[in-house]
This record gives sequence, C-alpha cells and structure tokens, in this order.
Amino acid sequence: MYKDFEGKTEAEALERARADLRLGDNDDVYVEVLEQTKKSLFKKSFVKIRVYYGETSGDEMSDNDENNAIPGQVLEPENDNERKIVSFLETLISKMGYEGKVTINFRKDSKLGLDIDSPSSSILIGRKGKNLDAIQLLVNVYAGNLDEDLKIVIDSENYRMRHEELIVRNAYKAAEYVKKSGRSKLLEPMNPFERRLVHTALNEVDGVDTKSEGEGLYKQVRIIPVKKRG
Repeated sequence: MYKDFEGKTEAEALERARADLRLGDNDDVYVEVLEQTKKSLFKKSFVKIRVYYGETSGDEMSDNDENNAIPGQVLEPENDNERKIVSFLETLISKMGYEGKVTINFRKDSKLGLDIDSPSSSILIGRKGKNLDAIQLLVNVYAGNLDEDLKIVIDSENYRMRHEELIVRNAYKAAEYVKKSGRSKLLEPMNPFERRLVHTALNEVDGVDTKSEGEGLYKQVRIIPVKKRG
C-alpha cells in the first residue's frame, strides 16, 4: 500500500505521512521522492513523496544481479580498477551535491555490485529508480574504459530487489483480474528487464498470456485472457 504526501521539506512531508497513517517512528516504511523544488526568489520549496507502508513497505529492481548480494555485506576492492570505480561513483555523488559512501556488496564473474549509503538515498534512487539507473549508466561507461567486460550494478537501500518483488506481485494481481473479468489489462511502461520479469512470472499461470506493445525502450505488457492449458 502507498499514499502520496506533500510538504516544504521531505521531513515535513514524512511527518504528515506518519500522522495521517498513524505510524510510529519504528514502523517500517519506504519513501520515494516524486517531485522536489528548491526555494528561489519566485518559488517556495516543495517536496512530494510517496510512502509505502504495511505489506508493501518492503516490497518495492531493474537487474536481478542483486540476488547475488548479501544484505550488509561489504567487500574490499581487489584491484586498482575497483578502487577507481568506487572513487568515481563517490565523486559523482558529491558533484551532484549529495553525500554518499560507496561500498562493494557483491562480486560475481564479470559483475560488480556497488551500494550507495546516503542520507539522500531517496533522491539518488529517484522516481521508479530512474536516477539510480542513470547513475549506473554513467558508472558503466567509465568502467568500460577500464575493463570492457566489467558490468557494474548499483543499488541503494535494497531498492532494486524490493522493486523486482513489487513488479512480480503486481503482475500476479493483474493476472487474477484478467482471469476473473475476461478482459485484457495493459501494464505501465517498463524497461526490457522489467518486462522479462512479468513474462517469466506469468508464463506458467493458467488462463493468461502476455505480449509487449509499443515502441522504444519502455514498452507495455498486455495481459490477455486465454483458455486454460490442457
């Protein structure tokens, strides 16, 4: 479950959320910053957040390589390339105007997982992880100049794993709607990995089929009612 709140600052918006939802300081929530405007001569500061709570607070990924990560695991850089990549990402975050500590949380084959620990993690993640994806793209371009076979996966606050789980959960819910109503349902635009998650998750679900529609990178998955297999 989630609900949107507004305020002059993220803290004010979150305070309103806790009051409205009757949440205590120890209640588990996940906050996503949807909009943010800094104060200027003609504008007041403004923040709009989405607060996930209850069952979905920890159930919000665009790359399943995070399944190789162990929560809280910190690995030391093994070589100069890894040290340079960690340093590059920390410098990039600083140039963006934020504080952030970067650590290595998994290493498998030619993949290297980096985790960002920052008080501004919700902003660095961005709406639906788009800021995190953009940062990951920049780091991969840099890493490619050091080692063309190396792939960098960047995460913060386990966002990618939570997001993957949410996509699959919503796909199952949508499939149930299609089966009961007999009407197809078009999901929101997704990147190739996210669409693959949906196709794979629903491949063995009787009574529905899936297909991608649209042009470009972000296409939509349509869930279609079909006769049960067998």
